[in-house]
Amino acid sequence: MIRSAALAALLATSALSSAAMAQTAVPASANAPTGGFATSDATDPYLWLEEVEGERAMEWVRAHNERSLGVLQGDPRYAQLHDQALEIVQSRDRIPGVGFNHDGTLDNFWQDASHVRGVWRTTTLDSYRTAEPRWETILDIDALAASEGKNWVYKGVTCLPPQETHCLVSLSDGGKDAVTVREFDRQTKQFVDGGFVLPESKGGATWIDADTLLISRDFGEGTLTDSGYPRTLRLLRRGQSLDQATVVFEGQQTDVSVSGYTLRDADGVVKATLINRGINFYEGETWRLNADGTTTQLQLPAKSSINALVKGQLVVTTDQDWTAPSGQQFRTGDVIAWNLEQWLANPATPAQLVIRPTDREAIESISSTRNKLVVALYENVRGSVYVYEPNPSGEWARNRLDLPQNVTVGVGSASDSDDKIFVSVAGYLNPSSLYLADAATTQAAVVKSLPAKFDATGMVVEQFEARSADGTMIPYFVVHKGDMPMDGSNPTLLYGYGGYQNSLLPGYSATVGKLWLERGGVYVVANTRGGGEFGPRWHQAALQQNRQRAHEDFQAVALDLEARNITSQPRLGIMGGSQGGLFMGAMLTQRPDLINGAVIQVPLFDMLRFHKLLAGASWIAEYGNPDIPEQRAWIEQYSPYQNLRAGQPYPEVFIHTSTKDDRVHPGHARKAAARLEELGYPVLFYENTDGGHAAGANLRETARRLALEYTYLTRRLMDSPAQE
Repeated sequence: MIRSAALAALLATSALSSAAMAQTAVPASANAPTGGFATSDATDPYLWLEEVEGERAMEWVRAHNERSLGVLQGDPRYAQLHDQALEIVQSRDRIPGVGFNHDGTLDNFWQDASHVRGVWRTTTLDSYRTAEPRWETILDIDALAASEGKNWVYKGVTCLPPQETHCLVSLSDGGKDAVTVREFDRQTKQFVDGGFVLPESKGGATWIDADTLLISRDFGEGTLTDSGYPRTLRLLRRGQSLDQATVVFEGQQTDVSVSGYTLRDADGVVKATLINRGINFYEGETWRLNADGTTTQLQLPAKSSINALVKGQLVVTTDQDWTAPSGQQFRTGDVIAWNLEQWLANPATPAQLVIRPTDREAIESISSTRNKLVVALYENVRGSVYVYEPNPSGEWARNRLDLPQNVTVGVGSASDSDDKIFVSVAGYLNPSSLYLADAATTQAAVVKSLPAKFDATGMVVEQFEARSADGTMIPYFVVHKGDMPMDGSNPTLLYGYGGYQNSLLPGYSATVGKLWLERGGVYVVANTRGGGEFGPRWHQAALQQNRQRAHEDFQAVALDLEARNITSQPRLGIMGGSQGGLFMGAMLTQRPDLINGAVIQVPLFDMLRFHKLLAGASWIAEYGNPDIPEQRAWIEQYSPYQNLRAGQPYPEVFIHTSTKDDRVHPGHARKAAARLEELGYPVLFYENTDGGHAAGANLRETARRLALEYTYLTRRLMDSPAQE
């Protein structure tokens, strides 16, 4: 249950206490490198670890894997944790997530102990409503991988509306972002002989018609951006080779990427073919591909997203204050709409304001059924779903879907043949349920629900706030057994991410529950700036030169946990991955005195070189550009790799990554471990040789990773100091 209102008085006093403590935090500037370590290639002794599959680097990886696996798998508790994790991830009583097809059937991708790589399958809605749906296999990835001798990982499928028999299947070698795309016929359940085949590359492919694709790929030298993504968009017609594809748009070398897609109505008719030029991670241009092959730039904010086309209305979210060509003024976070045909003919056509969120609201997702706009709207990190009625002549009316309150809601697949839509509902202690809603009537009914995967008897969820260094109140959730002692003795895991406008919303995690909460651990999630919990402004408050605010928010939550006597330094550990791995590095280098453990997953760590590694250049809009002296100065203050120093109270950390991660370079994690060891600190490092950015190519690898993490956390936070 959420009890924040009942704890208002406690919030007021302890928040002030944590603010006072925050003033004692080590300022980021105090961590500035004094010896110039790794401030240039010449001063970085571990550049060789960036050679992803270099012989010397892989020898280093194998040696560290052997040692770390020996320590963690040798722990007597590892086996049970592994068995529990494997049982959970391979469980067959998960809710099969489904997507509507135009004919009303449902597709699903499923993995379990018998299908570790997964199977693409289909069923009817009536069958899906039953306890044991009758599934028809379309493509078995395990069988495909075995027959072709490949380490295939399924990365999705795109079928041509409205018949949806021609499909493009994306397959990754070992879990990389780069994929091979192959044409598949879902009626014959075979790859099309002589059909479209796109070799391995990052990028995309979308259907124009049955014989034409719009593709963005690696076409050789000069065709990728500095971020490693395609910068040209081409039309490929059936029977053409890749080098015969016609260039229809070309971006700049410094762009993030160029991609294309079709805007279709509910009947699958193309209303516009659009091109997205990603200038940076958050700013871009949208162009229309005209019938004669020319292109026209559309008048949209640089920071905006096209959300839906519903009943002829184009729905757009602006992530910046904007003056439209009509002269109308819109604010950051507004959702607006135009009649598409009128707007394409005249960009000065007035827009309608559909939604203007308040300061404590955030729109998490927008979807559309055949006739309705469906919006997941959060207030103070609690979700609701609203249905908006398109009204070309006036204000859009809204109604709330009949769903439980104070939960996380996720808008799933929507039907384009009627107004049905799936909505998931979950909480930290509430197993996921899937509702089938009718957006026309706002009625919703449970069609699937999961049994509890851990014993939550007596557990509670509380929401508190911590005062950050600049006075901003940062909400966070605490999940724990209701009778826990308030004496600082509770083993506590603090999770954070804090970037890219990604929100950390309450959700049911069977593995956190079974491997941590059930065993007496406390789980905490920090909703820091940099995320999207309160919309674009909450994210933008921690961009670039303000990145340190997010780090201070996370530190403030740690301080508040200790001020409330929920935990104390010997019992507090932290966890985060990717951008969250940078969070962990900042906490480690700035406030190691607050923690006794850190799980650092597929991290960013060397922020002076992040833009030179794999997709790193695409993140300059988030962090700044290390090649610009002024921006380098911001980054250098907190970059964990350069700020690791001798003589600090660093705990033994657990760092893991994947050789196949082609998004965040494994060199970040490797160099972090090597530098810590050079300075004399103990470190556990593990690198999975498969898995991509998710660090697990199949369910068995996922179970191993989870068991390693929670064995480490048990050793650091649950054992008494004498046992460590």
